[in-house]
Amino acid sequence: MAYKTNPAREGIKHGLVWFVLFTAFFPLYLMLVISVKDNAQFSHNPFLPDPPSTWHWENWTYGWNVIHMSINNSIVVSLGAVVLCLITATLMSYALARYKFPGRGIVYYGLIGTMFLPGTPATLITLFNLVHHIGMFDKLWTLIILGAIGGQVVSVFILKQFIEEIPKELFEAAEMDGAGHLKQIWNIVLPMSGSVMTTLAIMQFIGVWNNLMLPLILVPSPQSRTIPVGLMMLDGEYVKEWGQLMAGFSISSIPLIVLFLFTMRTFVKGLAAGAVKG
Repeated sequence: MAYKTNPAREGIKHGLVWFVLFTAFFPLYLMLVISVKDNAQFSHNPFLPDPPSTWHWENWTYGWNVIHMSINNSIVVSLGAVVLCLITATLMSYALARYKFPGRGIVYYGLIGTMFLPGTPATLITLFNLVHHIGMFDKLWTLIILGAIGGQVVSVFILKQFIEEIPKELFEAAEMDGAGHLKQIWNIVLPMSGSVMTTLAIMQFIGVWNNLMLPLILVPSPQSRTIPVGLMMLDGEYVKEWGQLMAGFSISSIPLIVLFLFTMRTFVKGLAAGAVKG
């Protein structure tokens, strides 16, 4: 018997899809349109593009001159935080998943319990004093360490579940061949958890990339600004140049767009694997 579709139901589904696409892409469209306008054009016609002959490409030049160093700093901080976070989280998850040792439950659930601690805004003064007194103030590697720490709990929680699902026979066979712990992680854990680690890496990268509060408070030097802080420099004190501001936002979004274009398939694969494992 042929399957009959319900026109009303299909219409609702398509309408929902188009609504989601509109809410996702309309801000991007608006950002690009405004990025080539001056304030007079923006006030007169904020939603539709003007003729190409009136576009102000100097907005992009100005935006690049202001934030290009911030882009470099953000790339260094975000990549460093991702690498450090995944290395430490993988080692800890491997130990918690593979071996039973006294206090393992206390360590694991104590780590998970840190999810309920107050976030950065509630502990900012304490964190500032700590960073200042141990000589980590106004250094990019401080943001790398703090960014890696911020993603530890979620990474350990997810990776531990995946490592526990790996057949124990693989580890036993590797031990019989003389493989140590690091070789087992390299040859077994990493290949089988690659898609999940990629998903965690993307989420961690975006979180560190978009972090405003820690770079603003802990790394105040102009040469050490990250993207969110650099974009604040485009927000004029008395007059807000919307074209320059949107050009800066457009430039800062390019690395994230490139990241998703090259990792989208692996990202979706990791999310699907997590759903099946759960």
